[in-house]
Formats: sequence, structure tokens, C-alpha cells
Amino acid sequence: MTNRDATQAEAASAGGASTRDLSPATVLLFAVACGLSVANIYFAQPLLDTMARDLEIAPAVIGIVVTLTQIGYAFGLVLIVPLGDLVDRRRLIVGQTLLSALALVVVGTASNAVVLLAGMVLVGLLAVVIQVLVAFAATLATPAARGRTIGTVTSGVVSGILLARFAAGALADIGGWRLVYLTSAALTLVLSALLARALPRHQPQPMAGASYAKLLRSTAELFVQEPILRERATFALLIFASFSVFWSSVVLPLAAPPFSLSHATIGMLGIAGLAGALATRNSGRLADRGWAQRTTGLSLFLMLAGWAPIACLHSSLWLVLAGVVMIDFAVQAIHVTNQSLIVAARPDAASRLVGGYMVFYSIGSGAGAISSTMAYATAGWIGVCMLGAAISATALLFWIVVVSKTPARAGCVQTY
Repeated sequence: MTNRDATQAEAASAGGASTRDLSPATVLLFAVACGLSVANIYFAQPLLDTMARDLEIAPAVIGIVVTLTQIGYAFGLVLIVPLGDLVDRRRLIVGQTLLSALALVVVGTASNAVVLLAGMVLVGLLAVVIQVLVAFAATLATPAARGRTIGTVTSGVVSGILLARFAAGALADIGGWRLVYLTSAALTLVLSALLARALPRHQPQPMAGASYAKLLRSTAELFVQEPILRERATFALLIFASFSVFWSSVVLPLAAPPFSLSHATIGMLGIAGLAGALATRNSGRLADRGWAQRTTGLSLFLMLAGWAPIACLHSSLWLVLAGVVMIDFAVQAIHVTNQSLIVAARPDAASRLVGGYMVFYSIGSGAGAISSTMAYATAGWIGVCMLGAAISATALLFWIVVVSKTPARAGCVQTY
């Protein structure tokens, strides 16, 4: 059997179409779809103060908007993403995208806090289409290019997260926070049509005695069977908690005197973090070459160091920008490395692995959001920075004590 035959055989065994289905144009569409879908989760962060005033939600608890979105996202990861290993991923992706547009309309037309919060839960629940897309791309890619492909698709996620804040701020300055969600609903409808036309059909190989209940049980069993999934899920919880601590609270001091910045100006902080998009492709390549542990350790150190300049917010916004670049670069490098390693461990269970891993991402993001606004109400910006640095230090300590000493495993070549 030739190397090409072996590659295509692996793709088939993972329940995918031939690797020829994953053209550069399709990868680009994956990235765009991921970017818009993840933006729907993060639009709220620069708008929290406006939402609080409009719907009479106390500023100290407005972080609940982000937290409930992440709770919805966590449920979607558990209940929806594993279906990618059981049903046609094309139909699953298009269906989720259509329903996402409807959920965005609910948020954009919410007349009270209860409707808003319910709509945000639905937005989070359906945004897990991102992980179905990532798993789809990972199974269609050749093993030698898997990390690079995940990095390219995830660069769309990074861009969506960061540009969401700028786009949300700019649109809110023009027509209020509701315009943000109604505009996204229209774009999501257009995206669903493009996905329906361009994505290849993908019917996974049938599982023995396959059923939805068995699929969900097998997702939980993967945490027992795959130590690397447990390790990388722990990193996801910690790094995205730290990430969310910053982005969920930075609008509060910047929108207040003496800064009194507009939403569009605050959203421009996200542009500084676009350096993280560069990290996604490069860290994917490093994972393909077996340098995952080095990438993880250096990125964790960079993330911790980034909180020092961020703490200088009242002295210099330029230092804050430098800290944003450091943290976003580090978080996304670790995130891509994590996904590359866990999919390499079990390509046949890509959707379940990614879904299970991302549950911890969601828990971390939600916990970081609500704890950061509480920390700000209690101890101001310094309290927020101490919280973020403590979480980052915990992640680095976990890598030093546990993960850096773990031997390489089959299916996941790691260079130390």
C-alpha cells in the first residue's frame, strides 16, 4: 500500500470522505463559519454595560450574560457535538446554523432580562457548530497536515473572537446593542446557504449497536481511556478562565471615567489580539513536528507574564495592548496544540474528543466571566489582574508538575 493509499484509508476509517474533499476553499469556508459562530458568543463582552442599563441588570452581576452563554455552550458540547460521529456532519452543521440565526433574533428583540438570558443560552447551545466543523476538518485532513489544518480553521475562531469585540462596539455605536445581534442573524442565514452548497456529505462509519445514549456514554468513557484528554481538558479550563477574566471585565474601567471610551474604541483592543491568529497556524505546525510540550510550556509562561503589563491599565493603555497580544497569542497556541494532540490520539472519535475537551473550555470561560465582574466590583482592576494571574500560574504549575514529565503516548508524538 502506498503512503497516499494509507492516508486515504485512515480518513475512511475515521468515517470521512476522501482527503480530496478538503480543498483550500473548503478550509477557508470552515474558518469563516467558525469565526462568525464564535463571534456570536463574544459579541456581548464589550456591550455588557449597555445591556445592563437597557434591561436594568445590576453591573456586579452582568457577567451572568456571558456565563449563561457558556452554560448553553457546555450543554451543546455534551448533547450535540458527539452527533458528528453518528450522523451526516453536513446536515448537522447546516441545521445548527439555521437555528443559530433564529436564536440571534430572539436576543436582538429581547424585551426584558429573562428573554435576553434565555436567548443567550440558545446562542451558546447552537454555537457548538464550531466544534463539529473543527472535528470535520481534522478527520478530512491527512495525518501529516492535521495540526496545520486545525490551526488554519482555528485561526478563523481566533479572528472571530477578537474581531467580534470591535464589530460589536462599532455597530452598537451606530444603532445600539440590538443591531449587533440582528446583523449577525442575517449573516448567519447567508452562511447556512453557503455551507449547504459547499460542504461534502459525511456519513461516519456505523458504530456497533449505535444509539444516541451509547454515543453520550462513550464520550464520558474517553476521559477514562485517554489520559491526554484529561490533561488537555484541564489546560482548556484554566487558560480560558484566565482569558475570560480579562475580556469580560475590561469594558468596565474603560467605559467609565477617566477613560470614557466608546464601544468601538474598546473593541479595538481585539485587533491587537489578532496576533493570536498567527499563533494558531504556527503552533499547529509545531504539533505536527512533535514539539507540543515545548509550545505548551513557553505559551503558559507568556500568558502569566502578560498580566503584568495589563495591570498597568491606569498608567498606560499601550502596556495593556502589549499584554493583550501576549495573552491571546499564548492561549490560542495552547488551544490548537491541545486539539491537535487529542484528535491524533483517536481520529475515529474526533467529534466526541473535541466536544468533551471543549466542555472544559466552556466551564472555564463561564467561571472566568462571572468571577471577573465580581472581582472588579470588590477590588477594582488590580483585583481582576490578581485573579487572572493566579489562574495562569495554576496552569503553569500543572504543566511543570504533571504534564511536562508525562512520557510520549502512542498516536501523540511529543518532543520535550
